Amino acid sequence: MISLDPQQQTARNWFASLRDRICAEFESIEAEAGSDARFAYTPWDREADGLAVGEGGGGVRGVMTGKVFEKVGVNVSTVGGQFAPDFAASIHGAGEDPSFFATGISLVAHMANPHVPAVHMNTRFLVTTKRWFGGGADLNPPIPYQEDTDAFHARLRAACTPFGPDVYERYAKWAEDYFYIPHRGVHRGVGGIFYDHLECGDDAEFDRNFQLTQAVGEAFLDVFPQIVRRRMTQSFTDADREEQLIWRGRYAEFNLVYDRGTLFGLKTGGNIDAILMSLPPLAKWS
Repeated sequence: MISLDPQQQTARNWFASLRDRICAEFESIEAEAGSDARFAYTPWDREADGLAVGEGGGGVRGVMTGKVFEKVGVNVSTVGGQFAPDFAASIHGAGEDPSFFATGISLVAHMANPHVPAVHMNTRFLVTTKRWFGGGADLNPPIPYQEDTDAFHARLRAACTPFGPDVYERYAKWAEDYFYIPHRGVHRGVGGIFYDHLECGDDAEFDRNFQLTQAVGEAFLDVFPQIVRRRMTQSFTDADREEQLIWRGRYAEFNLVYDRGTLFGLKTGGNIDAILMSLPPLAKWS
C-alpha cells in the first residue's frame, strides 16, 4: 500500500473510472457483433511480487479477446518507490531525488478486421520533485481511410482547443515526431496527439492540466468506438490480412525498441504481462 495525497487520489480515481467506461463500451461493441466476449481482469502487486522495501503499489490488467477486438488491453496502475540511479537521471525532476509516484491508464487495441484501425491511448500523472501530466492517443490503421483519420484528429482538436489556439498543433506535431520508426523510415500510424511534462506547480495548474487530460480521455472514448462501428463489418481479403500482419510487425518493433512507456514499466518493476500487452497477438515479418 502507498499513501496518496488529494491530487494523486483524484487522478487515480479518474483513470479507474475511465477504464470502466471504455471497457463497458468495448464490450457493447462485441455484443453488437454477436459475441459474448468480456474483459478478464488480473490484479498485480509490486510488494507481493518481492520488490525491495519501500517499493509499493500495483495495478489491474484488463484483457479481452473477441470477434471485433482480436486483442485489447486496458490497464490501470498506481505505483511508487525509487528509480534506479541511472534511470532516475533520465526522468523529469528525478535527477537528484529518485523518489517517484505514477498513476495512469494505458490502452492498446488490435482489431480482427484489417479495415478497423488499431489504436493506442495513455494518460498519466507523475510525481518526482516535480508533478506533471502526460499522455496522448494515436490511430494505427493497417489500411488507412482518410475519413477515419480526419474524424480522429478533429475530435482531438476539439478536446485541445479550449486550452489554447496552438495546443492541438503542438501536440499533433509531437505525436508525429514521437511515433516514428527511424530504422524503417516510416510512421507507425496516422498520428494523433502526444504531450508530456505538463507541470502542476500549484492547484490551479493541476486543475487545468487534469482537465486537459480528462478531455483527451473523453475524446478517445467518443471517437474511437464510432470508427470501429463504421468498419467492423467491412469484408476483407487474405491480402488485407497479410498487410495487417506485416504492419503489426512494425508496431511491435516500435514498442520494443523506442516506446518510453515500455521502458518505464520495465524499469519500475511493473507487471510484465501488463507492460507487454501492447504487443499484437499475431504478427509477421516478411
